[in-house]
Amino acid sequence: MLNLLRYKDENFHIRIAEIINSRKNFDEDITNQVNDIILDIKNNGDISLFKYMSKYDNVECSAENICYSKEDILSAKKNCTQESFEAIKIAKNRIEAFHKHQLPEDSIYEDQEEVSVKTKWIPLDSAGIYIPGGTASYPSSVLMGVIPAQVAGVKKIFATVPCPNNEIDPLVLATLDLCGIKKIYKIGGAQAIAALTWGTESVDNVDIIIGPGNKWVAEAKKQALSNINIDMLAGPSEILILADENNRADWVAADLLSQAEHDISAQAILVTDSENLLESVNKELVNQTKALERKDIIKKSIAENGYGILVSNIKDAIEIINNIAPEHLSILCKENNQIENKITNAGVIFSDEWTPESMGDYIIGPSHILPTNGMAKRQSGLSVYNFLRRQSTISSSKKTINTLGPSAMLLADCEGLDAHANSIKIRIKDS
Repeated sequence: MLNLLRYKDENFHIRIAEIINSRKNFDEDITNQVNDIILDIKNNGDISLFKYMSKYDNVECSAENICYSKEDILSAKKNCTQESFEAIKIAKNRIEAFHKHQLPEDSIYEDQEEVSVKTKWIPLDSAGIYIPGGTASYPSSVLMGVIPAQVAGVKKIFATVPCPNNEIDPLVLATLDLCGIKKIYKIGGAQAIAALTWGTESVDNVDIIIGPGNKWVAEAKKQALSNINIDMLAGPSEILILADENNRADWVAADLLSQAEHDISAQAILVTDSENLLESVNKELVNQTKALERKDIIKKSIAENGYGILVSNIKDAIEIINNIAPEHLSILCKENNQIENKITNAGVIFSDEWTPESMGDYIIGPSHILPTNGMAKRQSGLSVYNFLRRQSTISSSKKTINTLGPSAMLLADCEGLDAHANSIKIRIKDS
């Protein structure tokens, strides 16, 4: 059952603040462990990398077998069903089409003072795609991470995939091969982030690392920030559903469970103005969980991070949503469009009863790599923009120097930078 919170209760806002802050806990032990791993790999390269692969993943590795071989990939493809591979192809085509539509165009700005500014979008040279492992396998994350980079024009794309005990889902390897990724490293955890950040004798360093992972991966990306770009510091999955009484409880429960099954830290929240719906959803959660394979994870997830929030009106619900800033928001109300326009903080919005969050996870088009832990207040989901940088080329004329130069000189003088002013003045004198 969902933990009940009522908006009208005196301590409601305190409880919400506690829930939000609890997902941002600082773990000093993890920070220190990750720092040690990063420094060790930075200073000692492959020797330390292989040590941590053995220690944490029980994988004995060398420079010769750190990447999956052609034989490994061929074997993986043979172990995939035709149906699953066809589904991957359909998703790939849709995700590519969406991201191509997203590409920005170069532009030129010109004005009457004869100023011209050309803006050019340039792809990063290299990217490392971290494919999460752990309690589940995510071939969909291959598509959601690799395709935006490819569409943006990144030339060198490397993937890293945790393979505890040398085990990996064949569909993950087959999907990476379908996407044309040539170097697939058998590395996971903080050691993967360290290797991609600094490079080792057998691992290429990159300009950006993207992809979700566990607490150690997130902490490693955080510590790597001063040396490379990252997409975001993604935490456990989240869904918030806003639903009125005109909804099927079994559908709402199914959507909540779709996120709760990720791991015990996943968060599932229902916000509603209907006690009857909340009661029915709770019954459905119990009944549907019985038939699901990951029921043990789901039960812990719902018990620790599942909430049913009762509000008196939708206005209060909008305030709660913008405060929580969930990774996934599903709006199941009569006034969907009006509510959607008032939501400013959500990683992605699913605005229709026929658009379950799971469709977005796999096949709609936008990347499912999204900000969590309230970061949707200041970050967007992964897109081609993460792999692009903007460069400006400025040109002006004699007219520009004579009309705008005096103002620029005055500003330079205000800042006490007379050499700046002189570089303009010397041109005005000769014009």
